[in-house]
Amino acid sequence: MMRTRPDRQRAKPSLRSPWRLALHEVIFEADTPAGKGFDVILIISILASVMAVMLDSIANVRFAYGGLLYRIEWFLTLLFTIEYLMRLVCVGRPLHYAISFYGIVDLLAIIPTYLSLILPGSQFLLVIRILRILRIFRILKLVPYLKEAHLLLKALKASGRKIAVFLYTVLTLVVIFGSLMYVIEGEINGFTSIPRSIYWAIVTLTTVGYGDISPQTNIGQSVASIVMILGYAIIAVPTGIVTVEMSHSFNTPISTQACPECSAEGHDADARYCKFCGAAL
Repeated sequence: MMRTRPDRQRAKPSLRSPWRLALHEVIFEADTPAGKGFDVILIISILASVMAVMLDSIANVRFAYGGLLYRIEWFLTLLFTIEYLMRLVCVGRPLHYAISFYGIVDLLAIIPTYLSLILPGSQFLLVIRILRILRIFRILKLVPYLKEAHLLLKALKASGRKIAVFLYTVLTLVVIFGSLMYVIEGEINGFTSIPRSIYWAIVTLTTVGYGDISPQTNIGQSVASIVMILGYAIIAVPTGIVTVEMSHSFNTPISTQACPECSAEGHDADARYCKFCGAAL
């Protein structure tokens, strides 16, 4: 019995219209003049929106230019709404994109402004302020346009288990040292409980050193010195783990091609099919 090659099973012709394919090329690809122009306009709009939100939080600026900032916000919201709808239209699987990380970010970029219309009144001022601050998340929309961001995310994902083991080790150390300091210093010197002593251990081990709690006895100060020295050694561990994985990521070329069906990115340079849904690239 002859077996059909997997790549032949996966190679399905696109049933979408040419204008949707062209729209996908402009919105999701960055290796064409139209795609680069679209990205530049979108990046400028994102930065302008975030800047408007920040300026709106300044009382004097809001009093003097509140109306202008309001109009700018609505113009940018409509622009992001059109962009979000176009992304849903041009991909083969709109729902897949809508529930993806970037799809949710795109939705969060436009929802707060519309919700502020249906939550008027002084009793909802706090809620509206929270919704307005949510617009800051538009800065996350910049992530897809930074090639280095894909490499960094890939490195972090690859080193996830090693970092988890590292964090478990750090957690164990702070519990041990915190409990030890609670016994040595006691409540009289500010170490009123084990959780508070663990807080001191975390602040000291991370070399932050707020100084709100400090050991007063000779033994406690000796233990604190050990924790401080360990802190310098521990800081270098996650840096080395991520650096190694990043070097592997830079050695593996990544394509800028986005899947026309599920909009997934991060494919290898020689990939012919999407590694997430199997559609032809």
